[in-house]
Formats: sequence, C-alpha cells, structure tokens
Amino acid sequence: MTGFHLRPREFQELEALAEQCHDARIVGRAHALLGLDEGLSAGEIAELLDLSRQTIYNWAEGFLERRELDLIDRLRDAPRSGRPATVLGIVDPLIDAVIDDDPRDYGYRSTVWTAPLLQRYLEETHAINTSRKSVSRALVRLGIRWKRPRHCLAQRSETWRQAKGGSKMA
Repeated sequence: MTGFHLRPREFQELEALAEQCHDARIVGRAHALLGLDEGLSAGEIAELLDLSRQTIYNWAEGFLERRELDLIDRLRDAPRSGRPATVLGIVDPLIDAVIDDDPRDYGYRSTVWTAPLLQRYLEETHAINTSRKSVSRALVRLGIRWKRPRHCLAQRSETWRQAKGGSKMA
C-alpha cells in the first residue's frame, strides 16, 4: 500500500498505545500501521506478523475510514452485520425459574427436565423458538448439569452373604 501516511499526532498515539495496551490484537494492528507509515510494504509486515497482505490492507483501510472515532476504537474490529443473538440472556431466567420444579406440574409426562423438554416448554409457554443447543448453552451458563447415578456394586457390606442366605464358611 503506497501512500499510507499517519498524522504526526496519530503516529505518537499509536506508538504510545503499542507500548501500553494489553490487547494483543490492538498492539499488532498498531505495529502494522506504524510499519506502513515508516515505508515497509504490506507484504513485509504480513510476513513479520504471520498474516496475509490483504489483512494489512483491510486494517489500514478501516483505520483511515473511521477517523471520527477514538484511536483505540479505530483499531478494534468494526461492528459486523449478522443476526444478533436473540435468546442470549432471555431464556436463562425462564429456565432458572422452572428447573427445580417437577415437569409433571406443567403437564409434561417426564420426571426430569431435559434440553428438548425445556425447548418445548419455552415454545409453548413463552412463545420463544429456540434450538436445543441454545437451551443446552443456557444450562451450562446457569451451572446446571445432570449426572447419572454411579453404581457401586463392588462396595458391599461385610454381611451381604448372610443377607442372601449364604454362609462365611463357603
């Protein structure tokens, strides 16, 4: 990228930020922009940082396009489009409110809550369409997990043979 030049104040702020910031992503971008300003090619910087040349070009372009923002915000990732997380944080309190209750009290033919059953409950009761994976992630966030009981067949009492009708002599 030829012709990339920082303003003197931007150069000073980027140097200071590269020394003080604890976010490796921002420090790497600051070093890349400082290198471009000093005349290094995007290929040389990309090789030093183990990135592609296109990444360096994208960082420089994004930095120049967002001059109205603070310096650190110009180095961060730009907001991305896409579908926002809709159930994050919404289903957690709903699940937490019913997880200790018996599903039979809500009309279900099960004695324990499962992720598919909670998914069905959220859809029928609260009109929230979620995936089983979203419900499972909410359970993890809430610290809820199911464990199967461990069978301890090897731990028998001393008198188990007598209880079965056997003797110690055999």
